[in-house]
Amino acid sequence: MKTKKIIYSLSLASILYIILVSFTSTPKNANYIGIQQKKWVAPESADKIMNPLKGDEKSLSVGKKLFKMQCAVCHGFKGKGDGVAGAGLSPKPANLTSEAVQSQTDGAIFWKIQQGNGPMPNYKSSLKEESRWSIINYIRTLK
Repeated sequence: MKTKKIIYSLSLASILYIILVSFTSTPKNANYIGIQQKKWVAPESADKIMNPLKGDEKSLSVGKKLFKMQCAVCHGFKGKGDGVAGAGLSPKPANLTSEAVQSQTDGAIFWKIQQGNGPMPNYKSSLKEESRWSIINYIRTLK
């Protein structure tokens, strides 16, 4: 029961953070030239990080549940980057079904989830390492 409360609190905190970031963005009537986001690339050392979990049913089940609670609000339930909270973000959330994401190593994706970038929060302290690997195993099923 305590774990469910913690997960619920983390999910709510993530949603509130995203909403806050959305409201603090540049006004629509501002005169500016948009700056293109640089491609987010994990360091080469991340490619050497190996996924210790097999993509078994337990890991996929846990990953799917966590994805729906933590990731779907921005990345969408099918991982296409079309989540409700992601609509107001810049840069837009990644399409996790794309070749650009699916071709990355598990270690690179793990590093990105752990570090965060821009409006994407880091999950190093809010999600256990095993949970992050389970999410990655689930993301692999989205291709």
